[in-house]
Amino acid sequence: MNEKQMFTIKQIAERTAISTDTIRYYEKIELLPKAERKRNGHRIYSQKDLQMIELISCLKKTGMSLEQMRPFLAISNSDSLEQYPELMKQVQDHREKIAGQMASLQQILDFIDMKLEEGSFRKSFSNNHKNEEKSQKKVSLKSKHASSLEMSYFSEVRSSVLK
Repeated sequence: MNEKQMFTIKQIAERTAISTDTIRYYEKIELLPKAERKRNGHRIYSQKDLQMIELISCLKKTGMSLEQMRPFLAISNSDSLEQYPELMKQVQDHREKIAGQMASLQQILDFIDMKLEEGSFRKSFSNNHKNEEKSQKKVSLKSKHASSLEMSYFSEVRSSVLK
């Protein structure tokens, strides 16, 4: 017997880094369908539910509001975005907005790097010491990495946008 894999709300929260309260909220506002329940009343989620929560997380990382997400979540995974020209336009606009934000952030990062380099040049150390200091001062941004589902979704969107 081949049962489909099911997850508890705690397992979903751990896999997606979204709190159980947030998952319940998404269900309450009907962003997610009502979860199935075990006999004891505990929520259980399917692989499809997990993928939808990952998609919500991905869209949220792009700055999309929950209301803006609704149409994207309503279309089937098997549907092509090209079948929905209005949604296609929204994705294109949203992509442009993100590209602009990335360019602004890159300018800020470049400015910070320049200031860090200027600070190290003011000190009177040997070239080797300067290089060590620069490597110690490098800033690493902590970011949430996109899951393979998130990447495949946006790869599909990007390829259909670029056609």
